[in-house]
Amino acid sequence: MRAHAKHTATLTLVLAALVSASCSDLPSAAGTHATLHANAAAVPASAAVASPGLLKEVHAATARFHSTTQATKGGYVLSSPCIAHPTLGGMGFHWVDNNKVDPVFDPLEPEALVYAPDASGAPKLAAVEYIVINVGQPAPTFDGQPFDVGGTPVPVPHWSLHVWVHRDNPAGTFTPFNPDVSCQ
Repeated sequence: MRAHAKHTATLTLVLAALVSASCSDLPSAAGTHATLHANAAAVPASAAVASPGLLKEVHAATARFHSTTQATKGGYVLSSPCIAHPTLGGMGFHWVDNNKVDPVFDPLEPEALVYAPDASGAPKLAAVEYIVINVGQPAPTFDGQPFDVGGTPVPVPHWSLHVWVHRDNPAGTFTPFNPDVSCQ
């Protein structure tokens, strides 16, 4: 029962922090997100590649979110402006379902959808991001690919992982920044 109370308190803090972010807070949150991932990107990305089967499953499970209208209908809310790094490339706009930010990793239920601007600036589904709260469980992996420690503005210990399943990332499927994405 005590572990459940601790889990509930941790989850409440995380959700409160995520929900309390207003539009005026987005640029600072974006800067934090970009900085956290840029620091992680200084370490060479793993050459591991997920099995095509799991990537196809994730692609199929998230294809219905082809537009931000569908993301909103699915419970996701815009949580960042377009995030980019001057030398690493961009991520795009993060849409997060705060109800999914918890200690559970389900590859078919990502916590965030990432939309990258197309040539005309319209957001197109490009990647998913997993955010798993660390409450002492073993670190998650995506088909053997370890998650990054931290990496998002979530104010409690957590793991995160970008998976570029809807757009090719020449830097690697699991690399946070994509050199082909620009926020310009």
